[in-house]
Amino acid sequence: MTRRPIVGIISNAYLLNDQYPAHANGASNTEAVAQVSDCMALCFPADPAVSPLDELLDTFDGFLLTGGRPNVHPEEYGHEATPAHGAFDRNRDRVALPLVRACVERGQPVLGLCRGFQEVAVAMGSTLHPEIRDLPGRSNHRMPPDGTLEEKFALRHEVTLTPGGPFARIFGSDRVMTNTLHGQGIDEAGARVVIDGRAPDGTPEAIYVDGAPGFALAVQWHPEWNAAADPVSRPLFEAFGQACRDWRAGRLAPALAAE
Repeated sequence: MTRRPIVGIISNAYLLNDQYPAHANGASNTEAVAQVSDCMALCFPADPAVSPLDELLDTFDGFLLTGGRPNVHPEEYGHEATPAHGAFDRNRDRVALPLVRACVERGQPVLGLCRGFQEVAVAMGSTLHPEIRDLPGRSNHRMPPDGTLEEKFALRHEVTLTPGGPFARIFGSDRVMTNTLHGQGIDEAGARVVIDGRAPDGTPEAIYVDGAPGFALAVQWHPEWNAAADPVSRPLFEAFGQACRDWRAGRLAPALAAE
């Protein structure tokens, strides 16, 4: 039987009962990879002491960079930390950012979601704004403070995509509905970061890395939620899974420049 590709899903650090250190991530991430991408989903710690870059690259066929409450530290893009930047996880920064750069160089598939979107952006030279709802004309993209999980992850705004771009080709449309649960956003995009989709208020929502030899995409929303049933999430995770199968077979996924 042919083995499915193995996707490494980055974990977040937690303190269980406020005292026991643990690495974990949401079950919806592993379910999306296993059920929709049709890959083996394995989580790895976001700690360089136990997750060396070379071994990660050799072990996994592709990588999913998930959301997380801590933000990328602003010193990674040359800014001073302020209270608006919130909490940080420097270990995750030290794993995720070099991992993105290595995947882009090698053509190894990488998909970023929410914080993972910001990691891809920063790794490729972008800066972030700590609180986009404070910018003139911007909406509040943060997770609603109350309600059920279904209500918090409900579709809340449209994303307009570049016609003929990689996301429009994946989704079969240049307009899609998404959820939104983030506070930060891209301020200035790096030279190779192509903004391929925006929210109605102009906030960047979908990016890819220009000139990447393989699959290097990220979205600011959370497509892992209800991925099997969502008409936007499903083709995204299917495309990611195919890229991982191509890598496993020794083929590079096509560069995703606009046609």
